[in-house]
Amino acid sequence: MKRVTILLLAVSVVLLAAYGAITAYDYNMKVGRMWETPSVRPHEQPLLVMEPGLVPVSGGETRWRLAAAGDLVSPLAGAPAEVIAAGKTLYGRYCQQCHGRAFDGQGTVGQSFAPLPGDLRSAKVQDLSPGAMFKEISYGIPGGRQPALATTINPPDRWRIIAFVKSLGTRN
Repeated sequence: MKRVTILLLAVSVVLLAAYGAITAYDYNMKVGRMWETPSVRPHEQPLLVMEPGLVPVSGGETRWRLAAAGDLVSPLAGAPAEVIAAGKTLYGRYCQQCHGRAFDGQGTVGQSFAPLPGDLRSAKVQDLSPGAMFKEISYGIPGGRQPALATTINPPDRWRIIAFVKSLGTRN
């Protein structure tokens, strides 16, 4: 009985010492263990009221989203070589993972999709108008696997990617 009492007393002393060390760390160190840290609590202060005119309601992405695909025209008309080269770089950054290096929908990520991503050199894709391609890249394809990339890729870069894809031509 004496051994059990001494063992329990020793374990209690060790646990109290550990608790004291942790508590001292929490109160005396610059960074605690996140059990009591400052945080933003929006319900504790009134919300700021925005001044009128701060949030745009026209132009920008809204202009592209509301326009019909046939009305969208690339601001990079003519697609000079530097636009196509920039589009190729952007394709490698944003599109290649799904559509692949050969533009056939056999990218590393795209292989796991059902259905597979589209072949960018197919007649179906190449016959799309640049405006339709812009809408599909920006807002996705309903019922398809193309994600909406409007928040990921800015509009001029989307047009560069379209110029590059159009420059590929149809697969023979």
